Amino acid sequence: MIEQQGRHSRREIAAAIVAILATMLWRAAVASDKMTKPQAAYQDTPNGIYSCGLCTLFVAPNACKVVEGEISKDGWCKAFAAVD
Repeated sequence: MIEQQGRHSRREIAAAIVAILATMLWRAAVASDKMTKPQAAYQDTPNGIYSCGLCTLFVAPNACKVVEGEISKDGWCKAFAAVD
């Protein structure tokens, strides 16, 4: 019996493609460990004297370490952690 080197069956190629796609989807799901704005109860206005600009999780100019998307420095959410 003669073996053909470097040739793969359609089944092997399809399995490899499925594995690659599954890995990419898994990484995308894991990459977003942040809460959505509704999960964080985010609002674009401050809560009294507390606002995102005064939070340790705020990343200037308009991001947050734990909440997805664009964040206003004048906003607020339940993850607020005051700067000491």
